[in-house]
Amino acid sequence: MINISEEVILFLGPMESPLFERLKSNGESVIQTSDKITPEFITSNKISFLVSYGYRHILRKNVLELLPNRAVNLHISFLPWNKGADPNFWSFVEDTPKGCTIHYLDEGVDTGDIIAQKEIEFDSDRETLATSYEKLQAAMQDLFKQTWRSIKSGKCKRQKQVSKGSTHKVKDKEGLSHLLTDGWNTPVSVLEEYAAETQMSKQFWDKYDSEIEESRKQKKA
Repeated sequence: MINISEEVILFLGPMESPLFERLKSNGESVIQTSDKITPEFITSNKISFLVSYGYRHILRKNVLELLPNRAVNLHISFLPWNKGADPNFWSFVEDTPKGCTIHYLDEGVDTGDIIAQKEIEFDSDRETLATSYEKLQAAMQDLFKQTWRSIKSGKCKRQKQVSKGSTHKVKDKEGLSHLLTDGWNTPVSVLEEYAAETQMSKQFWDKYDSEIEESRKQKKA
């Protein structure tokens, strides 16, 4: 049994992250890094819990098996939609559900059991990629604040991801970089117009509509 007072939290992500500051302000004993970690790093620092947010490396099995049910990731998408890279961008290009999710880590990319999530709607006439990203980040931090105590104690709920959803790699966006007419300040309506013009949205919904409905039914059950 781990002594809660002696727990050491490993935060994987940028040092300037508000989440890192929140953990420290809660009186947690926190170690932060953005570098790749090894099993030796976990054991030598006596890590008892891992929180990943904005971390750019995949955690391997030999690391995760040292922290069973004690490693979580925060991802700014409404999983199982938009796993992987650039979730905010793809949620508008493919017209999929938008939101934020806290999930357990496994060997896949954003494929672990869901702990908590929130679906978010945006006003396409007012939002840019930058402002929508900021709202997703704020919603994520609020969700973490609401659920961290139950996550840390192991009393949180968990649910398997019930549908395939979608996944993207960094290189997938390269062919659509021309849509970013003003960088991250590009209005999201530009991306939605592109989706409509190419009928990408219709094709995507035809393929995944039943999965979306099933996912939401599972949430309500």
